Amino acid sequence: MESYSPEQNTLKTPSITAGLIRSLRPKQWTKNLIVYFALFFTMNETWDPSDISNVIDMLGKASVTFLLFCVLSSGIYIINDLFDAESDRHHPIKKTRPIASGKLPIFIAWPFSIIMIAIGISVSFYLNHSLILVSVTYVLLSLLYSYILKHVFILDVMLISTGFILRAVAGAVALSVPISPWLYACTGLGALLIALCKRKSELLNSVNTEAVQRKTLSQYTTSLLDMFISIVAPSTLITYTLYTFTSPNLPDNHVMILTVPIVVYGLFRYLYLVHVRHKGENPEDILVSDVPLMLSILFWLVISTLILIMFRSNIPI
Repeated sequence: MESYSPEQNTLKTPSITAGLIRSLRPKQWTKNLIVYFALFFTMNETWDPSDISNVIDMLGKASVTFLLFCVLSSGIYIINDLFDAESDRHHPIKKTRPIASGKLPIFIAWPFSIIMIAIGISVSFYLNHSLILVSVTYVLLSLLYSYILKHVFILDVMLISTGFILRAVAGAVALSVPISPWLYACTGLGALLIALCKRKSELLNSVNTEAVQRKTLSQYTTSLLDMFISIVAPSTLITYTLYTFTSPNLPDNHVMILTVPIVVYGLFRYLYLVHVRHKGENPEDILVSDVPLMLSILFWLVISTLILIMFRSNIPI
């Protein structure tokens, strides 16, 4: 890792603060919304509208879990940028990142990231003793990914998928509620699909510098990634479909299957954005910029909420 010049170390405090905030990658906090899955998909069994205190308590625990994963993931993002500083300088967009550009000094970035991770793990211990195991596992796997595993062909995208599964597990552990293994599988496959689409866009945008920007890119080809995507995309859809009528915590009449067409549209729209618009490199931007995709997600949320509220299951947890 390169050292910084004296000019870089004399940056003004507002500039360093702005760089620090940017390095936290607040746009990517949307990934942590997955911790609400357990709360959302068990509302028809665990929520008692007559007991407002219980609803508030569950919402509070889920929200604290969301915030602690925002803290943990941001700490990991800073460490990842520290490891990637040199390769980021060869990327047309990533070269402007605060650490790669020198706007955020290393001697500030390192301790700040460690403090954030320590705070996140401490909060998880306070919230739920079992949650600390999930949090520590997430941190360790993320550090392994940032340091070495992101350079290992295929394992790099699988580790990204695992991080999303751990978020879903964290939400369930925080609330002490079980959710269907199908949902974990669907979460992991969906995350794997996004990771593969991201790799494809990175490869297309690398312009013969893939080995410098990301070592594994030199091992991927667009045809291979298209093959992977063609396997994972239908697997994700099939898994979600199976989840809608096999999960014991969903309504007994299987009415949740009505949401499948919405998921099909959202999946097709995302693949269109990746393959035609070439927007897969920054999936967090797609979620907040593509109106049709945002509307499909909103529509899915509304329909799913109505189904879970109107058709309460009698199966005990």
